[in-house]
Amino acid sequence: MDLSRFARRRYTAWATPVEPMPRFSAALAASCPGGRGPEVWVKRDDQLGLFPGGNKTRKLEFLVADALAQGADTLITCGAPQSNHCRITLAAAVKEGLQCRFVIEERVPDSYDVNASGNNFMFRLLGVEAITVVPAGTDMAAAMTRVADELAAVGRKGYVIAGGGSNALGGLGYVACAQELQQQCFDAGLWFDRLVVGSGSSGTHGGLLAGFLGNRIDTPIVGIGVSRDAAEQAPLVHKEAQAVVDLVGAGFSVPREAVHCVGGYWQPKYSLPNAGMVEAVQMLARTEGILLDPVYTGKVMAGLMGLARKGELKAGERVLFLHTGGLPSLHAYERVVLGDAPVAG
Repeated sequence: MDLSRFARRRYTAWATPVEPMPRFSAALAASCPGGRGPEVWVKRDDQLGLFPGGNKTRKLEFLVADALAQGADTLITCGAPQSNHCRITLAAAVKEGLQCRFVIEERVPDSYDVNASGNNFMFRLLGVEAITVVPAGTDMAAAMTRVADELAAVGRKGYVIAGGGSNALGGLGYVACAQELQQQCFDAGLWFDRLVVGSGSSGTHGGLLAGFLGNRIDTPIVGIGVSRDAAEQAPLVHKEAQAVVDLVGAGFSVPREAVHCVGGYWQPKYSLPNAGMVEAVQMLARTEGILLDPVYTGKVMAGLMGLARKGELKAGERVLFLHTGGLPSLHAYERVVLGDAPVAG
């Protein structure tokens, strides 16, 4: 898939590492059937540029390039109160000399606190221009359009970025990631039986799937839902992957059977902690010194662990976990991830 005709800002001057996790794999195997489990590796997209890394950086390389080409002076995006996407979008705006505004959706009532730590602290430190807080269920696209209209009324130009940077243009970031990973595997003589990734707004999962299919990478992708179960999530991923394929002009249809989504690990609700997430965050921290976040990667790793314990990720399989970042939000859940506060079972 040729991405060369698309404008792109480069925020990362390196390929993110692909690393084995032998101590984590051994700890997980102890709880798997027969005391044997998969060989788990990690691709460190938490080390992407735009501090402190994360998957949104790849999407923003294409989205911000488009914003600059259109003469925008302000980036407008949306997310939940501890949104990693909002924080990285703001970091990109600072780097490019742009202003940035957010629409924050309180998916859990009264969950936004301007003085909270984690990403909310980062919002203030990085200098967000304005934040509009709206209740759960708000039409976020319409709310961001209203912000853009307010800017236009005073002679400014806003550029609206969808939640999670998840549209066809943003999805190109994970086509590029697929190509990067393919080259890394070739150079190192590596292969993987499966790749596990978080599946939420679907831009990362859909972009990767388009990139794998378009570059003939036959490794299956398993998307662990962070806000929906498979029946609702799979159509979103399929739609995103097809939109990316169509934008590139690759000329093929994404098979529905190529979309593999797993639910059951995100409950009781998006962003609310559960016991599986706490176990996953603690285990990876204490075996490999790698930190996960409580909203996305912690629940995704809980899903990987659950599939291994069920025998669905088989003993001896080499599984690659895509670490999509999210470190700052960890600080807003300190008591929870240390096991000092009750969580859902």
